Amino acid sequence: MTPLKGQTIGEMLDEITGRFPDNEALVETFTGRRWTFSELRSESARLAAALTKRGVAKGDRVGIWSPNCAEWVFTQYATAMIGAILVNVNPAYRTHELKHAVDTSGITVMVSAVEYRSSDYAGMLAEIGFTDVLFIGTKEWDAALADAEQDPPAAEAVPLTFDEAINIQYTSGTTGFPKGATLTHHNILNNGFFVGEGVGYTDTDRVCLPVPLYHCFGMVMGILGAHSHGACIVLPAPTFDAATTLAAVEQERCTSLYGVPTMFIAELGLENFSEYNLQSLRTGIMAGSSCPAEVMEQVIAEMHMSEVAICYGMTETSPVSTMTSVTDDLVARTQTIGKVMPHLEVKIIDEDGHVAPVGVPGELCTRGYSVMLGYWGQPDETAEAIDAGNWMHTGDIATMDENGRLNIVGRLKDMVIRGGENIYPREIEEFLYRHPDIADVQVIGVPDQRLGEELMAWVVLRPGAGILTAESLREFASGKLTHFKIPKYVHVVDAFPMTVTGKVRKVEMRELATTMLASV
Repeated sequence: MTPLKGQTIGEMLDEITGRFPDNEALVETFTGRRWTFSELRSESARLAAALTKRGVAKGDRVGIWSPNCAEWVFTQYATAMIGAILVNVNPAYRTHELKHAVDTSGITVMVSAVEYRSSDYAGMLAEIGFTDVLFIGTKEWDAALADAEQDPPAAEAVPLTFDEAINIQYTSGTTGFPKGATLTHHNILNNGFFVGEGVGYTDTDRVCLPVPLYHCFGMVMGILGAHSHGACIVLPAPTFDAATTLAAVEQERCTSLYGVPTMFIAELGLENFSEYNLQSLRTGIMAGSSCPAEVMEQVIAEMHMSEVAICYGMTETSPVSTMTSVTDDLVARTQTIGKVMPHLEVKIIDEDGHVAPVGVPGELCTRGYSVMLGYWGQPDETAEAIDAGNWMHTGDIATMDENGRLNIVGRLKDMVIRGGENIYPREIEEFLYRHPDIADVQVIGVPDQRLGEELMAWVVLRPGAGILTAESLREFASGKLTHFKIPKYVHVVDAFPMTVTGKVRKVEMRELATTMLASV
């Protein structure tokens, strides 16, 4: 087994730059800008010097608030070089959410976009009274970097170790205020590296990243997964756009493509999908939420991603805990989340905390190098998530087969109890994807006076589909699903409420559904 890396992120970049100085490291297709590893390291070092001159020291928190861009990448490396803690601020945040992140993490300097679409970042920062901001792409930005280059800060040897905190990532916050998962060099560098190992990255690979950099999927599995192998990352747009993503894959001859299932569904659903030349693709990663088997099969067959992998994890575990293998057969790669990653452990426990037998559902727990230090400034919440044995409790219900492959069957919080029957929505969703008119589906529990809860299916229809009703859905499922697993209600929508990381907000869906049903 390949050993864990005992490096800081800055040391990794130094090593890779020494090995592949002239390899292309970063491409922004929406601006045409490009950087080799030497240029990437130079730009990151300039920004590190500029932050130091601004008073940032080891352990200080530096926020990054921006959609995807090259400067996001520079900031990630710059903060790592000086031992500052990068705080990822969700680019979709509004003022009260921004203030929560700033106040709870203690951000002293913010690297920020000025604006993007409906987000006036400068205005919101001013509204909360935050003034120490370095705005990306401004004259001030250029001046700060030029000044640091011409008059560098006094050299001061600050020892950095790989077990020190380097990143705070706020969980999606589908309920209550988000919590800041605190991660180390060791956490995220190794996790990214082993994900890259899992899909066979080399210095010839080109990884298309339409996923947000502010999330682990982008900055760990993407940036660190690629760069730790000397591979190039390609940013197709500031935020996801299906057509722009496929155009970037074609233009840059990308060998790997990342996305949450809804992104792949959108790409496959483009009217001119067949016109894109995607033959350069070899692999990629689908993660972020449950992947429908049919979508995975289409990605393999129609997008040439014969070695695509499914990754499972959570922000608190840096993020990946399990992963399918490129040598797995189609069944294993479409119906499981693979096996535990190198150097990690997993177990499935019952309600009493005992290890569940093979094939029996229970809560999935994991431990090892990937588990976060804790939630920033929240020791009580940390203790609830990480037990005395250092096991991280995921809140996901899973099974493990005799070969060690795992499958997620639901969330503890999503489980529906209908008339005493425990129902896992994931199973029903997988079945409903077979319906010829359904492009995407999510199943939730809604209040019912007699049974406690009933099932409702939220459905996105395929183009040209007919009318879908609860009655026609019941007819389709009758005799194939147990009667109590057939949704009583059907709600057709254009899209689901989503977090910026592509996770469906089932909490919001339940709230909306409850209101809708109460008015009927």
